[in-house]
Amino acid sequence: MALAVLKFGGTSVGDVDRIKNTANRIIDEKKQGNQVVVVVSAMGKTTDQLVALANEISSYPSKREMDMLLSTGEQVTIALLTMALTEKGYSAISFTGWQAGIETESNHCNARITNIEPEKIKRHLNDEKIVIIAGFQGVTEEGEITTLGRGGSDTTAVALAAALKANKCVIYTDVTGVFTSDPRYIPNARKLESISYDEMLELANLGAGVLHARAVEFAKNYQISLEVCSSLEKVSGTVIEEEVTVEKSLIVRGVAFEEDITRITIFELENGLQNLSSIFTTLAARNINVDIIIQNQTVGENTYLSFSIKNDDLRETIDILEHYQTTLGFKHFEYESGLAKVSIIGSGMISNPGVAAKMFEVLAQNNIQIKMVSTSEIKVSTVINQSQMLDAAKILHAEFELDLVEHNVN
Repeated sequence: MALAVLKFGGTSVGDVDRIKNTANRIIDEKKQGNQVVVVVSAMGKTTDQLVALANEISSYPSKREMDMLLSTGEQVTIALLTMALTEKGYSAISFTGWQAGIETESNHCNARITNIEPEKIKRHLNDEKIVIIAGFQGVTEEGEITTLGRGGSDTTAVALAAALKANKCVIYTDVTGVFTSDPRYIPNARKLESISYDEMLELANLGAGVLHARAVEFAKNYQISLEVCSSLEKVSGTVIEEEVTVEKSLIVRGVAFEEDITRITIFELENGLQNLSSIFTTLAARNINVDIIIQNQTVGENTYLSFSIKNDDLRETIDILEHYQTTLGFKHFEYESGLAKVSIIGSGMISNPGVAAKMFEVLAQNNIQIKMVSTSEIKVSTVINQSQMLDAAKILHAEFELDLVEHNVN
């Protein structure tokens, strides 16, 4: 008997009719003779609504209390979905993240899964029950409720698939698979039949919202068979695997973009072996995620340093730099918001020199100023003005001929 882990996002369970439709998809899997574990997100825009309520109370609500609040969204979904399956004559049971044995670190609002104790789930699977689990949440050793950050239900599903040694993990969402770019904004974006773990990880880290980055990390580390499919259309999706078996001729396989980026520039940082590391160690201790880093220039005994962060972290970053300015040893700092990150991704870039140069050239031809650059073997990221983000993405998508990737015929 095979074991399938299915994950359904907020759109898939956005109202009662969609919950009933999701129940039917789960029953289809059960009828194939498989054991079934289902991970669900909160209904529709529930999480956004809960965040809005919190912001009406406080401009900077406690992260612990935010976890207490946001974790309730998934609890509603698991109960309703279990009721829907029961009404259709199938035995099912729901668990919150902590009831399911999902243990995390204590970083509220962005915790990482540290362990899963799957015995409880296995017992109910062996009793022929469909097990419904709240995504996005877990519990610390001290019994504190935590959440995994936006998109964390994907990670819950893949981590459970690893812990249960599932035969497959399917992520059901509101799109039919992984596209060459976000089809909501890039009209000519095309669905990929398959994509490598490494490429998908870069896409997820660089702003593509179709999969949570940590979910891809789990899938790669544990070699989980992973597919992204539509919950609303019965068509084949995109397979995430170690080696891509189709569309190998593509040098660039995706264009990702992310808004709300801020560039911080630190002026006249005193040179010293420890000074540079001290800046980022101090920020990391407060869970500030630093992305692109550029050591601009060195004049005499001083260094000019720039790095990018998300706008959400700006206030806390300013507080840290002001508080530790003397300790860290710099003269002053400035910041520039209203920026965005646009990236190209593709494993074919490893063996094809000149891709970055082509990217820079086409952006320059269209009067798009590059403010920061970061590269790896399979991606090039640029920070530009947010007002030019979509134009840049469309231009790069066309320049690297991603418009020509054919749709699957289903």
